[in-house]
Amino acid sequence: MKELLEKRLLWVGGKGGVGKTTVAAALAVLAARRGRRVLVVSTDPAHSLGDVFDRELGDESRRLLPNLDAMEIDPDAEVEAHLARVTAQMRRYAAPEMMTELERQMRLTRQSPGTQEAALLERLSRLITDDAGEWDLIIFDTAPTGHTLRLLTLPEAMAAWTDGLLAHNRKSEELGKVLSHLTPKRGQDVATPFDDPHEDGLADLDDKTRDVARTLRDRRRLFHQARRRIENAEETGFMFVLTPERLPILETARAVATLEEAHVPVAGTLVNRVIPPEADGDFLNARREQEATYLERIDEVLGHLPRPRLPWLPTDVQGIEILEQLAERLEAEGF
Repeated sequence: MKELLEKRLLWVGGKGGVGKTTVAAALAVLAARRGRRVLVVSTDPAHSLGDVFDRELGDESRRLLPNLDAMEIDPDAEVEAHLARVTAQMRRYAAPEMMTELERQMRLTRQSPGTQEAALLERLSRLITDDAGEWDLIIFDTAPTGHTLRLLTLPEAMAAWTDGLLAHNRKSEELGKVLSHLTPKRGQDVATPFDDPHEDGLADLDDKTRDVARTLRDRRRLFHQARRRIENAEETGFMFVLTPERLPILETARAVATLEEAHVPVAGTLVNRVIPPEADGDFLNARREQEATYLERIDEVLGHLPRPRLPWLPTDVQGIEILEQLAERLEAEGF
């Protein structure tokens, strides 16, 4: 598991309430201690990363320790910024009498299903593809499993949606001629920009249509490039946190299968809150016997993945001091 902290992107996910945020924060502390420049990012709308660090975090990165920055992305702010960009572009071309209706549509879009996820995906994609960024490692403290799975598979859906907009544009015949040039082939560098309109097949379009087509094309390229980074096992690792209980085991097994089918590299799992051997009493002994069956089940269904364990701690995890102690435990487990 030590190689996980040598990657460029590390996703920490799992069922709600299993300790994802705590583990993500402790891994960030450990990587920063080793000299890596780390950004830990919360993508969960119900943020708790700032609570774990006992620091106030916001939409911009904040330095918490040498080599360690953290942020909590605000999905609502991302939606507002995205819709503001769209409205500004539409304002350039729409007739003045249309703007009232367009702005009404933008207000409705704020509440549409998937709007937050799409805006969040665009922000994450820019972080993922920013090779000039100041961080060696970005750790994503993700939302509960279902939300994360949708987010990781959204690049393909968004690319297909963008294709549909291009194909149904009023210049669809002309745009159709260049669609094959815009769709990246496997292994093609989707990030290559076209500065010359004659090179991207859009030279024959009017200014308005060319501007819209380029916006859609660039957005699609961004999503495709992010998807390729996510699929690259040399760059990316996904680690599931679970507890030795029935429902987290079932959900984790399904999520691992889904990500592996989607070619997202799952690097391992971490079994959290295991009852420590020194814990005593009849109640804990009974819980330990039940826990043993669940640990066996984890070995059975997730046996192809590394499965280090962390003990159940006697206190809540809050503050950098206890995170540093937890980082030492993670190091002892092979991270």
